[in-house]
Amino acid sequence: MRPIRRELESQLRRAARGFPAIVVTGPRRAGKTWLLTHCFPGASYHLFEDPDIVARFRHDPQGFLDGVKLPAILDEIQNAPEVFNYVRSRIDRTPRRAGQWFLTGSQETGLMRNVTESMAGRSAVLQLLPMSARESEKVSLLRGGFPEVLARPALASVWFSSYLQTYLERDVRAISAIQNLITFRRFLSLLATRHGQVLNKSDLAAPLGMSVPGIGKWLDILEATGQILIVPPWFDNLGKRLIKSPKVYIADSGIACHLLGIETASELEKSPFLGALFEGFIASEVTKAQVNAGRRRELYYFRDQQGLEVDFVAPGKGGAIRLIEAKASHTVTPDMAAPMRRLADAFRSRPGARRSVEMLLVFRPPRLPSDSRALAPGVQALGWQAFIA
Repeated sequence: MRPIRRELESQLRRAARGFPAIVVTGPRRAGKTWLLTHCFPGASYHLFEDPDIVARFRHDPQGFLDGVKLPAILDEIQNAPEVFNYVRSRIDRTPRRAGQWFLTGSQETGLMRNVTESMAGRSAVLQLLPMSARESEKVSLLRGGFPEVLARPALASVWFSSYLQTYLERDVRAISAIQNLITFRRFLSLLATRHGQVLNKSDLAAPLGMSVPGIGKWLDILEATGQILIVPPWFDNLGKRLIKSPKVYIADSGIACHLLGIETASELEKSPFLGALFEGFIASEVTKAQVNAGRRRELYYFRDQQGLEVDFVAPGKGGAIRLIEAKASHTVTPDMAAPMRRLADAFRSRPGARRSVEMLLVFRPPRLPSDSRALAPGVQALGWQAFIA
C-alpha cells in the first residue's frame, strides 16, 4: 500500500537542511516516529521509552552518545530530558552540520522548556498533529485522525480505550503526581460533555469535588499533551462587551466521540452533541492546516454579552479577516449567516477599517454533492470537504 504523505513533511525536510537538530512534538501516536523514519530511513533509532535505553544513557551519557550513529532519531525524550544538554555540547562542536539530531516527545510544555534553555538557535521545532482530512479521506467526524484508527476502523473502540489508558499511565503521571487516575478519567469524560463550550472551571470542579486551581492544572496537562484545543476569544475594539473566557474542545473528534459513548454513525446522527462535535472537527482541521504549513496557530471565536456569536475568526488571505460558521446540518439557510453579517458590519464600521472580511458557512453536504454557493450577500456556503481542500 502506498504510504500517505504527511503535509508536515516539506517543513521537516526544509528544517533538516538548515538546523543541526529538529524537535518534533505532538500527541502520542500521531505518527512522529513514522514520519521521521520515512523521511530519514538511514538514521539510527533510539527509543527512550525503553527502560534499558534510558538506564544505559543515564549510567554513561557520553559513552551512550559516542555509540550513536548520526544522523539519529531519539524518540520520546521527555523520559530523559537531560539528553538536551549533552546533544547541545555535541552540536556546538560542529554547528554547521545540519540534520544530525531528530528528537521527539509527547509532552510539549516540558520539551519546549528544555529547548528554550538548551537548544535555542540550534534546533527547529515542529508539531505533528493527527492526520487531517486533506491528508486522508478516511479522516472523519466519528473516527478522528489517528493513523492507527484509520488503518483499522473496526477496532476503533478498543484502540481508543487502550490509548486513553496508556495516556493516563504514561503522560499524565509523568507530568504531574496525580494519584487518583480514576478521577482524572472521569474528568476527561466530563470535559467531553463541555466540548465546544466556553470554559467554566467551576462547572468542571463541582461534580468532581475538586478545586478550581486543580482543574486548571489538569487542563494544562491536557493542553501540554495535545489532547485539547483551547480557542481564545477574539478581542478587537468594536465598542462591545465581549466574553473573555476561551472555548475548549477535545482535539481529536474520534476521542471525543469515544468519551461520549458514540460508536456508530447512526448514534452520531442522533446525538445531541453532533453540532458541537462538528464545530470541533472544523476547529481541528483549521489548526492542522496552519501547523502543517509552518504557521502559528491563529483561531479565535467571537461572542459578546448581547448574544452575538460567530464560531470562528481566523486570518484570511491578503490580511483579510475570515469568519466561519460550522453547521452540522445538511441544509443551509440564509438566516444561518446572520451572525457573521452582523459582525462583518461591525468590523467595517470601525473608523479607518481597511481589512476585508470573508464569510464562510461550512456544513455537512447531502449525499448528492453540491457546489459552493452564495448563501447571502458576501457569504459563501461550503461543504466541509471543499472547505478543507
